[in-house]
Formats: sequence, structure tokens, C-alpha cells
Amino acid sequence: MVAETSGAVAPHRWLKLEFAALYIGAPLAIALFLPPDQLFTALAIFSLAGMGLLWLTGGFQWRVLVRGWRRMPWLELAGIAAATLVAGWIILTISHPDARFAIIRNRPEFLLVIWTFYPILSALPQELIFRPLFFHRYGAILPHGNAALALNAAIFAFAHLMFWSWIVAIMTFVGGWIFARAYLRHGFPAAWALHAVAGNVLFAVGMGAYFYAGNVVRPF
Repeated sequence: MVAETSGAVAPHRWLKLEFAALYIGAPLAIALFLPPDQLFTALAIFSLAGMGLLWLTGGFQWRVLVRGWRRMPWLELAGIAAATLVAGWIILTISHPDARFAIIRNRPEFLLVIWTFYPILSALPQELIFRPLFFHRYGAILPHGNAALALNAAIFAFAHLMFWSWIVAIMTFVGGWIFARAYLRHGFPAAWALHAVAGNVLFAVGMGAYFYAGNVVRPF
């Protein structure tokens, strides 16, 4: 394991309450009450709060966020790109065939904008909150081994509740598991790169039909 998961905060009930508020309460409130057009504002606030908590924790070596590029799992990057492409194509063929490669066909210039800014404005803050903060600040109250990966993946999937889609839930659970494992094995750059590649491929294939906030319809 490359990343330290023991945590820098002693386990106590307030830490568990903080964990529940951050990873369960906040996503639930966003999903239930936040207008979809304010999703990125919420993500920005959520990210700043997460960074503040990580800074307050102490013991975290910030340089690890930019170390590990030599351990980049290139085969995993190629694999997640291919798997995301195939899965997205199959899902859209069944559910929204007109959405397949819609951006490439209709607005290819907009896809370049997404590919430029998604890794920085979306994948990066999500990875900071759900990998370094999750495993470092809350390491003392986490289970061990695959149970920790499963919990991380479940929390990551729950954070996407605002899309109100079981397809999004399944895909983000699988993705969360892969990103968390990459973080622990190869370091933060690998997790960020895998997340960025998966997200960019999703939008290229047309899965914005599920992952675009403007398409969100609450079931109530």
C-alpha cells in the first residue's frame, strides 16, 4: 500500500458524527433540496470544506498529491477507458440510443471544453474529498482491507444520489472502488487520472444523459 490509512485523528464519537454529516448528510441534503443548476457551487463549497478538514487534521503530507506519476497504471487507464466506452454504449443503446456520441456529432467543440475542465473542476475535488480526506482523517474509524474499499465505493456512489439513477449508482460504485484501490496502491495521481479518463469517456460516449445535472429529474 502506498497511501497511509491509519488516520491522524483518534477515534471518537464526534469523528463518526462528522463523517456521517460530511459523507451522508451533505449528499442527502444536496439531492433533496439543491436546485440542479447549483450543483457545481455545492461541489466547490464541499471541496473547500474537505480541504479545510484535511488541513486541520495534521500529519498529511501534501506533496503526496503530486507524487506517484512514475507509478501510473497505464494498463488500468486503458482498461477503464475501454470498459467505460463499452458500458456506456450498451446502456445508451438500450435506454437512449439517440444520445450515443451526441456531443461528438452535434457539438464536438464543447467536448473539448469538457475534456479540459472536467479533470480539474470535477474529478480533482472529488478525488481530494473521497480519497485523501476519507482515508487520512477518518482512517481510525474505517474497517480494514476490502471492507474499507467497499465503504469508500458506497460513500462515493451515495454522493451521486442527486442524479437519482440506479445506473449512476452502480457505475459510481464500481468506479469508486477502482479509484480507491488505485489511490492506496499507486498514489493520488493514479486515482485522479483514472477518474478523469472515465469521466471524459462517459461524456464522449453520450452518458451526459445520466451524469449531466441539467437532466436531473427528482422522483418526487
